[in-house]
Amino acid sequence: MNQLSNQPPFYKYKLFIGLLGGAFLLVVSIVASLSIGAYAIPFTEVLSLLFNPDHSKEASIIHTIRLPRALVGVVVGACLAMAGGIMQAITNNPLASPQIFGVNAGASLMVVIGVVLLPGLGSDILIYFAFLGAAAGGGIVYYLASTGGGMTPVKLALAGITVHLFLSSLIQGIVLFHETSTEDVLFWLAGGIDGRNWSDFSLLLPWALAGFLGALLLGKSLTILGLGDEVAQGLGQSIGWIRGSSALVVILLAGISVAVAGPIGFIGLIIPNIVRKIIGSDYRVILPVAGLFGAVLLTISDVLSRFIAFPGESPVGIVTALIGAPFFLYLASKGGRKG
Repeated sequence: MNQLSNQPPFYKYKLFIGLLGGAFLLVVSIVASLSIGAYAIPFTEVLSLLFNPDHSKEASIIHTIRLPRALVGVVVGACLAMAGGIMQAITNNPLASPQIFGVNAGASLMVVIGVVLLPGLGSDILIYFAFLGAAAGGGIVYYLASTGGGMTPVKLALAGITVHLFLSSLIQGIVLFHETSTEDVLFWLAGGIDGRNWSDFSLLLPWALAGFLGALLLGKSLTILGLGDEVAQGLGQSIGWIRGSSALVVILLAGISVAVAGPIGFIGLIIPNIVRKIIGSDYRVILPVAGLFGAVLLTISDVLSRFIAFPGESPVGIVTALIGAPFFLYLASKGGRKG
């Protein structure tokens, strides 16, 4: 089975243009992220100082504050988009995403428990809290949406929203009774990458790379799974193994993203749907392309978030919610149909 080799030349040309365009947009968005802020730095100066740093104030801002923030945004955006693509593949449901599936809310609850109730825990320990919460939240939603006649887009949306609201109420209750941590926790819960440093990037990167590798290795199996369970089994695929392995990769990608950047929503919903509509159903291509454009969307959203309360900072989750909520309503109005 080699869908790529069987595609017409126009498809490969369109794919090449898409990758080239995505790479260009990513470079532009990173440069904008390094340039725009309370202290503006001209684009040309950014490019010069990025590769030839000196001892100036501008170079210090770029290399110690804005560059790690931009790179965290790139990696987190890619993680969330790829996680959403995998979830949509294993559920055959375009409404599936880390946020809608309760993965983000579960990870957030466990991180808040670790931060508020167990102060002093290091970020390296909180990551495991996030993984556990992501697995629990996603598992509950999957169970609720699968009962009573099988999963449908409407049941998934209702189960996801219900679990999300329930877990969010638990978070609010914990924060309410521990007011000393309220400000920092509430800002983190909105989802943001401001203030992230090289330590955060170093913590994020190994887990993200492991998730990326797992996602790419699953691409062919997910494509076959899209043909239906019976066909996939007939082609020698183990359905349980595919879904189990995919769930672990989603937990890895979404959990580490929430642990580092908070529960940023809708990127895992928007990007895979757009990419699948443009380039088809081959997940060997969908997942890396979705990762690229997820990085672009989060980086651009972070730049836009700086204008909401300029010169102050606003969580990037506000921008992704403004973009993603109408998209979710559009998909829901179509009945969650693919394409």
